[in-house]
Amino acid sequence: MAVFSKRTITSCGLELTTLGFGGAPLGGLFNAVDNDEANATLIKAYDSGMTYVDTAPLYGFGKSEHHVGRMLQGRDYTLSTKVGRLLRPGAMPPPGNPDWPAPLPFTPVFNYGYDAIMRSFEDSQQRLGLDRIDILYVHDIDNYTHGDDNIRHFADLREGGYRAMNELRSSGAVKAIGLGVNDAQTCRTALTVGDWDVFLLAGRYTLLEQQPLDDLLPECEASNTSIVIGGAFNSGILAGGDTFNYSAVPDDVRTKVEAIKQVCAIHNVPLAAAALQFPLGHPLVVSVLPGLRSRAELQATLDWVAIDIPAAFWAELKDRDLLRADAPVPDANPYIATK
Repeated sequence: MAVFSKRTITSCGLELTTLGFGGAPLGGLFNAVDNDEANATLIKAYDSGMTYVDTAPLYGFGKSEHHVGRMLQGRDYTLSTKVGRLLRPGAMPPPGNPDWPAPLPFTPVFNYGYDAIMRSFEDSQQRLGLDRIDILYVHDIDNYTHGDDNIRHFADLREGGYRAMNELRSSGAVKAIGLGVNDAQTCRTALTVGDWDVFLLAGRYTLLEQQPLDDLLPECEASNTSIVIGGAFNSGILAGGDTFNYSAVPDDVRTKVEAIKQVCAIHNVPLAAAALQFPLGHPLVVSVLPGLRSRAELQATLDWVAIDIPAAFWAELKDRDLLRADAPVPDANPYIATK
């Protein structure tokens, strides 16, 4: 097993490997995944040192949790899953949800209230086949997902859902609680609801986006809330894909990416390696979660995180105004444990 560095969620002392495993693709996000390949990928990731795994009921409507639970049984691990959706028996009526082309036969129903969160937590334990979940995230409670309905959902969280989360933490059923969302403003609003240990923020603090330096990250520092980063590739554009935040790439973003690629070529740094390593320059970021669906994708990720990126690379990005001047950057490879 490789030795990845670990960082600590300071509010509770829970350690995470800096490189975690994002379990959405194992549920068949956008494209179905072969069960044998999913299981082989998880085992290889764990054996490679990625002992922090994230999943959710949404991912394949239970499929990802089944895969993750089977692999983790009998192993030492750190695990996060999510609440906010209950899975009702019975497949969605046609055309279903196009994001999940081959899910298990359940229908997700949003509910962020007290009873629903308690039920969701117990249901996840049963799907996983595990009696320990370390981190519980409130999933997708943002305007991106719900639009105007998010006012109602956030009221449910404020009036009962947070109490359920806090009780699970206080009882020791979980070690840490937080949000798993795509929107930084939602995390800021959540800080007015209660005390959170960690936010899983997808796509908003990346090589292309650093706006949270102005508000969310200072507020998290003041509240002793750590950050896990998902979506470090902005859904693909920073790893050779052709989407930005799951949509067509705007011209200004494409121009910026091409300019970053020029700096990458000068310093012999793969763009994807820079995207994976950048977020860990910030001291609040404790782990980065690439979503992986195959052993080939896993191996590419392991190769990227093993690359030593010179300080001159980050400096040139800032000199060319391709990276904010105040963005903290890694001073060494952030993934490799030092003795």
